[in-house]
Amino acid sequence: MTDDAAILENQRLEIRLLLEAIYQKSGYDFRGYASAHIKRRLEHVRARNSIPSFCEMIRRLIYDAGFFDEILQALSINVTEMFRDPEFYRAVRDSVVPHLKTYPFIKVWHAGCAAGQEVYSMGILLNEEGMRERAQIYATDINPQVLESARRGIYPLESVRQYTANYQKAGGHASFADYYTAGYDSVAIAADLKKNVLFSPHNLVTDGIFGEMNVIFCRNVLIYFGDDLQDKVIKLFLDSLCNGGFLCLGTKESLRFSAHADAFDVVDAREKIYRKRVVRVPSVQGEP
Repeated sequence: MTDDAAILENQRLEIRLLLEAIYQKSGYDFRGYASAHIKRRLEHVRARNSIPSFCEMIRRLIYDAGFFDEILQALSINVTEMFRDPEFYRAVRDSVVPHLKTYPFIKVWHAGCAAGQEVYSMGILLNEEGMRERAQIYATDINPQVLESARRGIYPLESVRQYTANYQKAGGHASFADYYTAGYDSVAIAADLKKNVLFSPHNLVTDGIFGEMNVIFCRNVLIYFGDDLQDKVIKLFLDSLCNGGFLCLGTKESLRFSAHADAFDVVDAREKIYRKRVVRVPSVQGEP
């Protein structure tokens, strides 16, 4: 083994030990995440704190609560925006909403909700489709700090231009300004959109079924997971969906190579919208 190869192998070992320390200390399990994503995020933390090695980071995360929180923030996936990928929301309006309207009450789960922009986007969509009052939205994330940001629903004023453009491209029926109140340098999501929304901590890696859902959104999260962890989470979603429930993934994600792909029908291949196949319960012999 060359010197460079030995260095890389030692770094991989250090990272595995670091992730094991995080798991043993807190229960947060990043061990199944994609290695390139993990290394890139940890490198940023190491460089920012002038720490010579990943091994040195282990001791610090054990004894320094502030540093542990910094690592958790770095490893969490928090990048999103209102009506991200507008064509996706058009597809939801056209292909998902008509089915949801056949139910007297629906449950929607945003798994890995980050700072809540996609949660409120769906709230706006449901409001414009006349469904918000008969919908319960669950928004979950592993990171308690971003979950609190999502609960507050306050975003930089400079983001509004992009959010407005996304909303319009997504087929919005009103003025986006109707859904927020502007301050000096931020906007606050309208209080009405927070009704029927429950924010709760949930770890996709270690926690179980969140409830029987009509729709699950988990967009641009699975791309950070390794193959085995992706399959585990997809099985969690499969078990959490009602018959005929919808699973919505990110544009770079797919069920194509999943062990559970056969349990879903493709609703929109481009926008990565899937529907759990309806399982017919055999009738009891003698019944009509």
